[in-house]
Amino acid sequence: MRKYILVLLASSLFSSMLYAGNPLYRYRVSLTDKQTTAYSLAHPEQFLSPKALERRARQKLPVDSTDLPVSSIYLKQIADAGVKVVGTSRWNNTALVETDDTTRIARVRELPFVAATLKVWTSPDSIPPRDTRRKEWINPVKQTYKAYYGAAQNQVEMIAVDELHKAGFRGQGITVAVIDGGFLNADAIPLLRHVKIEGTYNFVHPGWDVYAELDHGMSVLSCMAANQPYTMVGTAPEASYWLFCTEDPDCECLAEEDYWAQAVEYADSVGVDVINTSLGYYAFDDTSKNYRYCDLDGRTSLMSVTASMAADKGMVIVCSAGNSGDKQWKKITPPADAANVLTVGAVNADRKNANFSSVGYTSDGRVKPDVMARGGAAAVIRSDGRVGSANGTSFSAPVLCGAVACLWQACPQWTAKDVIEAVHRAGDRYANPDNIFGYGIPDFWNAYLNAGN
Repeated sequence: MRKYILVLLASSLFSSMLYAGNPLYRYRVSLTDKQTTAYSLAHPEQFLSPKALERRARQKLPVDSTDLPVSSIYLKQIADAGVKVVGTSRWNNTALVETDDTTRIARVRELPFVAATLKVWTSPDSIPPRDTRRKEWINPVKQTYKAYYGAAQNQVEMIAVDELHKAGFRGQGITVAVIDGGFLNADAIPLLRHVKIEGTYNFVHPGWDVYAELDHGMSVLSCMAANQPYTMVGTAPEASYWLFCTEDPDCECLAEEDYWAQAVEYADSVGVDVINTSLGYYAFDDTSKNYRYCDLDGRTSLMSVTASMAADKGMVIVCSAGNSGDKQWKKITPPADAANVLTVGAVNADRKNANFSSVGYTSDGRVKPDVMARGGAAAVIRSDGRVGSANGTSFSAPVLCGAVACLWQACPQWTAKDVIEAVHRAGDRYANPDNIFGYGIPDFWNAYLNAGN
């Protein structure tokens, strides 16, 4: 494995835990600086891949201090205080640490380079047994439809990505990262057999199989990557994919934001172009950590702060708006409030908004969601290998994300921010955005035709 990957993962590796005995706790440790880091901006090849550096160079984006890995000297001193370092975020200059003795955090807090600490996870009393039968579920029955895109015909045509496909832009050369909960059976389902997988990583439990539990990410992936004509063809069937797990199935906690930030930074380091994230958090097991509407400013949630930085690193993040439109919360969920990302709400087959689709604006008055795509009864592949339908902005986001990959393939001279702006301009409500539809349903063929304007 390349050195830059090892650098990024070294502080993330920790053993699978059964949470036996005393409870375990994890804390986010915010650091003051990177003055003692072993890495230099003069040698970015030590912590960024050639593909990542090429992406930066193509968009004329500098490598800056936020890209430098967290100081290993600081991490050692933190470990010497009696806690275990289980992850880091270089963009946010934080460390994720674990201990069974909360008094040791006081020692960490006293270190001169520590700005703050925040408890983000408490181990659950127990975890349910994992299901090991997964591949027995696969259904080999082939479903056929009259239309080329199969069950996905409406959601593909609605945003005119089929026209990009006809012109030869099907995602080739674009790398997409899918950050989700799990990809159950994605390695065994015949309809996903030909998906180009660059690699996988589980940031919650490093070493655990991303294909072994939770099927949400697998269905999300299918919206983009499926490539079986007359059964289901996704919006970017020839893109390449990284699959990352950041959702903890056993709790709802702030630590999931730390895992997510690690995944985004890893995606950056290996040269990913586009990220789909159909995850969002506003309510936690520890209700004192719940977000409020005033927190939807793109600067409060660690996920939102991290997402807002991605475009400055040359990546486009596409995220789901959330499914709270018909609930008391109603609003988008972080990181959907982030600046410089494409937040996607959901419409039904008739182009009317789905009642569950979360609404904006952000608390500081920015337009959210950005755009809309099919998420009401969207075509997806299920964990048994059959095509079905599902509701959620979790699926409108990847439908649109795949189209972004195809558009960027067609317009490689664009920066990440150029892509975001082009998608906005292609929306059917661009002149009159609102807090339900944002800029509306984009026409990706028109976005391509107007590329020179």
